Amino acid sequence: MTAQPTPTVYLDHAATTPMVPAAIEAMTSHLSDVGNASSLHASGRRARRIVEESRETIAGALNCRPGEVVFTSGGTEADNLAVKGLYWSRRAEDPRRLRFLASAVEHHAVLDPLAWLEEHEGAAVNLQTVDRDGRLSVEGLRTAIEREPASVAAITVMWANNEVGTLQPIDDVVALAGEHGIPVHTDAVQAIGSVPVDFAASGVDALSVSGHKVGGPQGVGALVVRREIELTALLHGGGQERDVRSGTLDVPAIAGFAAAVEWAVKEQAEHASRLADLRSHLIEAVRREVPDVILNGDPVLRLPGNVHLSFPGCEGDSLLMLLDAHGVECSTGSACSAGVPQPSHVLIAMGREPGEARSSLRFSLGHTSTATDVDAVAAAIGPAVERARAVRA
Repeated sequence: MTAQPTPTVYLDHAATTPMVPAAIEAMTSHLSDVGNASSLHASGRRARRIVEESRETIAGALNCRPGEVVFTSGGTEADNLAVKGLYWSRRAEDPRRLRFLASAVEHHAVLDPLAWLEEHEGAAVNLQTVDRDGRLSVEGLRTAIEREPASVAAITVMWANNEVGTLQPIDDVVALAGEHGIPVHTDAVQAIGSVPVDFAASGVDALSVSGHKVGGPQGVGALVVRREIELTALLHGGGQERDVRSGTLDVPAIAGFAAAVEWAVKEQAEHASRLADLRSHLIEAVRREVPDVILNGDPVLRLPGNVHLSFPGCEGDSLLMLLDAHGVECSTGSACSAGVPQPSHVLIAMGREPGEARSSLRFSLGHTSTATDVDAVAAAIGPAVERARAVRA
């Protein structure tokens, strides 16, 4: 008799979350359409109308002007456009502006272009410290700015950390930067749909969004950037998006993206409340089975669906595979650095020792998560930790 496959418990929504029905419907309804949104004939105009209606939908959900929504291939491109585009345009205005300030716990989609700018473009990247919970030191940022304000090209601080879930003091960052006329970019990829995000009210100058983190398709995202901000383009071609982003627009994906953003923002409060309850139950369940487990990240100011835990005496990679064998799918941190045998830069910046950093797992809940998923983790985690410790001993 054939053994039945183990049901999959998916707890890696921070890496990618399943598409929501509204996004699937919006996207699939246009997959058979013909027409380039840049063409002037009737089919092109129909495609353009879908793009512009989607742009208006996203603008309404995020409280920005439609013209401030620049479509990209995803969060990574949006971050690169913001970081490189801001640096180049600001430096062109004033050659003294060589410094770029960022938190030490940014996603690699921000850290890597910053490192590239430092290596190839003469930038001076100043990574700002965080506390044990992964929260930016506002006073440290103030000191870094006031040391030489005229030399700062821009500041980038993520809205919420993708690994440990800590929310950053964006209001304080914007206030500090505003005193010196310094533009602020924020990677809000993890925040949209999980916490309230209001572009206009936040005061940031640029904000990155990704489709597949909010229940939309992969391969599409946006940089929301104020019309007053000058950006130097990364891609050159047709100049389809405000002349700062070239490339034929993916109309079906954009339609699905817009539907997902609208749904995520509309459901945010109820979604966050439900996930916060599940998160609490998950933490309690794991602590019952593994009493010495350590919760990472701010215990209060964090994403509602993020549970980042360290298991002393374990290797996170081994523990992940043991749980995977029991049908529980999670992550050792950022999916973009999965498989790389090095401790998380986020946990190291938070003051953790390399061994402790390598002992960590991230369980991230989403719109399909249930109490049954939490029960499955509770049933699997004890034996998995015991075995992982035995292997390491």
